[in-house]
Amino acid sequence: MAGDSSGGGRPGPVEAPISHPGRLLGQNRKFLDFFWDIAKPEQEVRLAATEGLIHYLQENQKEEDVLKYTLKRLIDGLAATREASRPGFSLALAQVLQVFEEIPLLKVLEQIKEKHNLGRIKKKLFRNALFGNFFGVLALFQSGRLAKDLKALLGCVQLLQGLSEHHAHLKDLPRKTLADIVSEIPEGVFEEVLFSVLEDDLTSAFSTPGQLYLLLVGIQKFPGVLYPEKLKELLGTDVVITAENIPKLVEVLKMAVKSEKKDRTLPTVGLDLMKVALKEGSFELFWKEVVENGLLKDNNGACSYMCYRLLGSALPLLSLGQLKMILRGEVMRQYGTHVVCTQLPDRFKFAPEMEAYVSAFLEGCPDAKKQLAVMVGFSTLTNQGHPVVPTFWKVVRHLLPMALLKYIGWLKNMFLDPDLDSCVDFATKRQKQNEKQNQAEKSEHSITRLRKWIIARLTGVVENPQIKREEEFVMDVTRFCFFHAFFETKKPTSEIPETEAVPSVPLKEPSRSAAANSFFSLLQHLSSMPALGDSAKAEEMRKKHLHGLMASGDPWIYAIVQYANILLSQPKHVKVVTPFGNEAKAAWDRMLQTVEDLRKKEKKNPALKTSAFQHLLLLVGIHLFKLPAECMDLLNDLQNCTKRAFGEKPKKKVAAGDGEGEPEWVEVTVEVLLSLLTQSSGLIRKVCKSVFGLIAQHMTKRALQLILDVFDPQQDQDEESAVVVVEDTHKKKISQEDAGEDGASEESSESSCEDDSEDDDDSDDEAENGKTDSEDEEDGEMDENFRHQLMNVLQAGSALGGDDSDEDVDDETMMSLDENLSALFSEQKKRIQAKKDEREKMRKEKILRRDFKIKVLDLVELFLAKQAENPLVFDIIDPLLLVIEQSMSSESSKQEQDYLRKTADIFTNHLCRSKQYCKNVAPIREELHARLESLVKRACRQSDSSVALYCFSASLYIFRVLKGNQAGEANPQSVELEKKPKNKQKSTQTPPVSVLGSLDLERVTTTYRDALSLFLTKRNSPLTGSMFLDLFERHPIMCKQLIDTLAKSITAGARQHQQAQACMLLQKALQTRQFRLSITDEKWEELIRESTNQVTETLKTVSEFKVKVDQEKVLKCLELLNFLLRTVTQQKLNVDLTDLRGVLQALSQHEGFGKSARLGNIYWNVMTLLGFTRPAKEKVPAQPKNPTEAEPVKRKKKGFLPASKKRSNRKKVPEQPQENGAERSKEAVADGMEAIPAKKRKKRNNKRKRGGGGDSQNQAPKQQGPVAKKPKLPPGTAKETDSKLGNLKKKKKKEKKGRKPVHADGN
Repeated sequence: MAGDSSGGGRPGPVEAPISHPGRLLGQNRKFLDFFWDIAKPEQEVRLAATEGLIHYLQENQKEEDVLKYTLKRLIDGLAATREASRPGFSLALAQVLQVFEEIPLLKVLEQIKEKHNLGRIKKKLFRNALFGNFFGVLALFQSGRLAKDLKALLGCVQLLQGLSEHHAHLKDLPRKTLADIVSEIPEGVFEEVLFSVLEDDLTSAFSTPGQLYLLLVGIQKFPGVLYPEKLKELLGTDVVITAENIPKLVEVLKMAVKSEKKDRTLPTVGLDLMKVALKEGSFELFWKEVVENGLLKDNNGACSYMCYRLLGSALPLLSLGQLKMILRGEVMRQYGTHVVCTQLPDRFKFAPEMEAYVSAFLEGCPDAKKQLAVMVGFSTLTNQGHPVVPTFWKVVRHLLPMALLKYIGWLKNMFLDPDLDSCVDFATKRQKQNEKQNQAEKSEHSITRLRKWIIARLTGVVENPQIKREEEFVMDVTRFCFFHAFFETKKPTSEIPETEAVPSVPLKEPSRSAAANSFFSLLQHLSSMPALGDSAKAEEMRKKHLHGLMASGDPWIYAIVQYANILLSQPKHVKVVTPFGNEAKAAWDRMLQTVEDLRKKEKKNPALKTSAFQHLLLLVGIHLFKLPAECMDLLNDLQNCTKRAFGEKPKKKVAAGDGEGEPEWVEVTVEVLLSLLTQSSGLIRKVCKSVFGLIAQHMTKRALQLILDVFDPQQDQDEESAVVVVEDTHKKKISQEDAGEDGASEESSESSCEDDSEDDDDSDDEAENGKTDSEDEEDGEMDENFRHQLMNVLQAGSALGGDDSDEDVDDETMMSLDENLSALFSEQKKRIQAKKDEREKMRKEKILRRDFKIKVLDLVELFLAKQAENPLVFDIIDPLLLVIEQSMSSESSKQEQDYLRKTADIFTNHLCRSKQYCKNVAPIREELHARLESLVKRACRQSDSSVALYCFSASLYIFRVLKGNQAGEANPQSVELEKKPKNKQKSTQTPPVSVLGSLDLERVTTTYRDALSLFLTKRNSPLTGSMFLDLFERHPIMCKQLIDTLAKSITAGARQHQQAQACMLLQKALQTRQFRLSITDEKWEELIRESTNQVTETLKTVSEFKVKVDQEKVLKCLELLNFLLRTVTQQKLNVDLTDLRGVLQALSQHEGFGKSARLGNIYWNVMTLLGFTRPAKEKVPAQPKNPTEAEPVKRKKKGFLPASKKRSNRKKVPEQPQENGAERSKEAVADGMEAIPAKKRKKRNNKRKRGGGGDSQNQAPKQQGPVAKKPKLPPGTAKETDSKLGNLKKKKKKEKKGRKPVHADGN
């Protein structure tokens, strides 16, 4: 086709017919490109091409041939083999017919039938022809003109009816299109034109989903035509939904489900059938018989999903009574079973789709009653009392304010008066099999589960930020949770609304525990919630990002404490579930009084310390209801702290030498915070961080030490840690019980139960495998004792022993023996279980201690962020290093890794790399120098380089602190030195005191010089070169102090690796600008000379390149030489390089030199600086290893060419005797020339001359370097050069071949 188009591209005197596109191509190639773009799979390209085609046709309306050709191409494309092309051509044809109304539709339809005639088409193209006809009719329908042309309409309907017989290819597409056409035509046209044509399809409506869908569309669109006479003629009944038609409808719907199973959508015929049932007033019959008794009982997943989709789609269509009916039906019950039993990740879950249905209904429903009915319906779908919908259900955000308030009221009433009869409850097969409870126990269990869910649901509504909440609404829910968690009603009173409704079923401990946990979770959310309401004050607080406050400015926790005080002041009406003792009540009253005093002080003089103590007192006070014994002591300590923090001095000051006397208030506060952190509460952790941030500026050495003692391994076995373990273990048990009761999905799902049992077994195995040696010894001793006891029991029962062993034992003896054995094994089993429990307890204790330390790390991080300039920061270094050392060598559990990762992050980023540091260090100057020396020595003693890096980084941090503000500012020094005149006789040996600050340079130099010497002389040193690079980079002043050690170590290093590191560090030091400016020119020249001599000496010791270390050493030496020689050349220094040339020339002759390309490149860079030129890599002909051997027998290759067709091998050396050939090759190598033909050699020489090389370089005397000597090429270089040259020639030949037609053409 391309050839035809190009041949006819030039316009001639005779016009070509429209069937030949040559004339059109000559006029406009862009026109034909539209059709190519219409066929592309990208939708954007197709739409753009269609739009461009329409514009082009409108601009060229006078040319009829263009429009005819367009119709022809579009009709041809309807049957394209590519599926993406057919819709494109169909849409383009529809747009053309819509714009150009003068085109008759009937004529286009005849062209479609003619082009895609099913009777004449080949079998291979039959499917494409079917789609061509279908998309052609679709284009006529989408043009919008089909209803005006009745003949074309009738032809399209008849064509679709014929296409519907080919269900294997087109599925229900023709029927659906036919229904769409019917829905768009006027009623008169349907009655006069189409009814007679469609009468057969309408009569057999119960045969296929497409025919039923056509009938349902006709009923909904033209009820006056079909109801009731004609419908009775068609079906025999006045309505569609009748008892006789139920079985037929069920079968048709099953067929529709199977046809659309992969799409996972609701079949349109099902939704229309439900709409017709609503219109006919027979929805209850349809739902009960068709859906519940028909599709749902089919036990087919696809049918069940269709029922769920019908339920979700029906929500906007039903009345209030119908909604309540379907939400309590069997479809809801089976949906609940599906939700519970499909918890595994690889199973299909319908819950997200149902949530989308409910969300769409609530968003579009203006009736609060219907919204409430749907929410209550889904909230009462329970699995043994536990609703299947999540507690944090996002659909609540669409509820109207009135519906939301009523829903909250319903939840409260359901909590107080659980009505299990109103719930659609179900149980899975596994639950029914394992059910061992009687009816009373089962009812009590269900009520507990329901109450737990309701409490979590209430807090979930309040915590949802997408719901518009008012303070009264939030406070009402908070009071409800708090009251039922810690109080119970004795006598109702109007002053306390929560007492007016008494629970019909008394609350059990699990319900109260769940309410308490939900209350504290809600309290944590309130502490970070922006102000609510539309008032100006609330808006101002939101702009200032003040969280945790009410519109009045009071904290939420203060309002809750006031409510709790009201409850405590009404002993006649309410009582505390856990009774308050006199001490607890007194502590509560003192706490309230202290808070009021602090509030008065805050109004007079606002301070961070005041708000911190208020918040802490309120938090501990509210926890008094949960843990009265522990919180009383904390409250008393806080009372004393507060008094001393705000004016009262301790009775006895702490002496300088002893630790007696009352501690400072900040120390007691820190102890309180540490005690609070032992509890597993997110709220407490958040408040502790907030309070500690406010009191961080008042920290003392003893207060900080209290925090650092937590990381001391000797403190792990103290009483405090034991309290943590007991406390958290108890909470762990409660949480496990809650999980066992609340986890409906876990309890009911068979797979979940099996997984839990497997996890338990695995944990037991891990506990058994984790025994220590002492535990194994104890088990061995216990087994030995058990063996002795067993022997004693058997001997006592005469089961063993002598002559009587063969005689029968009487029944009484056997019974006694059985009892003794049973007691013995029972006791042994208890001992084993006790041992397992003890090991499990120890494991949990370890986890809890580690978790506590992770929480305390938050305080350390906060202190470093708030008080980076505090001298107490230096006391944190050693404890954190101790943690890193221990964690590196301990177990690698996930918790341990998190602990190590967090500690290392705090140590590195918040301490060593902090931008702020202590400025006034003169009083502790001696202590910091001692600490620096200790850290460097500690780094040298490490066995792990990663740990040594942390120690070394800490020493650099202290170095910067001692150096002062100039530590990170090297520019002032350099500027000062630059301003001085360049005087060779003047030397700046000692930096100015302002640069050094409090640093004792000589002492620090000794420390780092010893470390550097250890690194360069010790074979296995934990120090690394990157540490000293960091030292030189951060503190350039040390370059001058350590330069002599580096220069000597180039030859005196312990191993080649150390010598290489010395070269690298010396190069870094020499490149440092501040170091160059700190010494005189004479000393600089002497240093360059000495460094060059050291490198020359160390290179003399290199004899081979067998291992990687050899190459590394030479590489570092050459890099250093590269810098030295450039310096000598640029600054014109007087340095003798004679020995260096000889050493470098000999270096390239060593075995293995050419293996590293990087080494070769840097080597020749250095040689270039010495005046040598790198020779080009030339081909050396490969000689046979054994010239005397006979030539190998040539193998016959497949597809070989005859001799006349073979191409001469230009690379081949002319044949000659082997001896002469060998001599000639040797001579060529010696002369630096290749054994190649003279012509080729001449061309290459010319190329070299043009490139600037020239033959004169090759003819240089041997004394100038390796060029004259013609060094050996590395192994494999000749072969690589041959292959590259060969490939280059092949590419040139291909290019020449590609250019031949152009020359032949004359263009």
